[in-house]
Amino acid sequence: MKKIKYYFNPNTLRFEKIDNNLQKRLLHFFGYFMTSLCLAVVILLVLFTYVDSPKVRYLKHQNDVYSKNYALLKARLNQIQIQMSDLEDRDNYVYKSIFEAFPVPDSARAQEIEREHKIQILEKMTDLEVANNIINQLNNLTLRIAYQKKSFEELEYLVKNKEKLLKATPCIQPISNKQLNRLSSGFSYRIDPFLKIPKFHPGVDFSAPTGTPIYATADGVVVAAGSNPDHNDGYGVKVVINHGFGYTTLYGHMVKVKAHIGQQVTRGEVIGYVGSTGRSTAPHLHYEVVKNKILQNPAFYFYKDLSPAEYDRVIKIANTNKQSFD
Repeated sequence: MKKIKYYFNPNTLRFEKIDNNLQKRLLHFFGYFMTSLCLAVVILLVLFTYVDSPKVRYLKHQNDVYSKNYALLKARLNQIQIQMSDLEDRDNYVYKSIFEAFPVPDSARAQEIEREHKIQILEKMTDLEVANNIINQLNNLTLRIAYQKKSFEELEYLVKNKEKLLKATPCIQPISNKQLNRLSSGFSYRIDPFLKIPKFHPGVDFSAPTGTPIYATADGVVVAAGSNPDHNDGYGVKVVINHGFGYTTLYGHMVKVKAHIGQQVTRGEVIGYVGSTGRSTAPHLHYEVVKNKILQNPAFYFYKDLSPAEYDRVIKIANTNKQSFD
């Protein structure tokens, strides 16, 4: 049975029946609902204003990561730019100054294809993946720069040694021979002047008057000077120079030696004078070139003071089968 509710009316001083019909109940419910809705809206506004949502917190975290990565990338890029400038300077020095060349790097040859490939990859990446990818590429680039720098240092070392090697390589004629008429016997089998039979001639002979100056053909240290009665090798008064890098040269049959053992000589310096000492039939210079203990054809080492045509003529003269003077 439905309960009937009453309330005390102070105006009439009587208990009156409460009329709790559907319309009033709906009005009360709607009032409560609107009040609750307004209160919820106010609470949400306060929360969104002063309290971050999980998504906002995630976005702020990503933003912090990007900021840190950007600072890192900027510092790394500045460092790499400095290193690349140093490498470019070395590249200009090595290739342009020394080799007079302008090398094209392999990366430039496929630059357009690589660029399109990278664009396709980047379009599929999120911002965070792009940043991480750039960092990985910078790490890889840093390692490559380190190896490239080491390679350049090794190349510079080789270039410096190459300069020393060039100074130590015999490359001029040991006596003045502007008319190319003093080369009389070459490096090959020749008729021995004493035995009159074919015999290997380990050097080249330059005919010249006694007293003609003899020049060192490269920088080096004199290791033998004069004659050695205990070692009759037939060269008479001679000079032997150790140029380093496996090169030695011998100058035989001198009349007088100017250099002395232990002396540091330079290319073109007078070390003695033409004579006919030792096993010799006429005044001349016997000249030998040895590299790594192997006899070389000295005619191949006359390129510095000759034009291409003169060099070709000297090679032909050296290959002519003539009797040697020793």
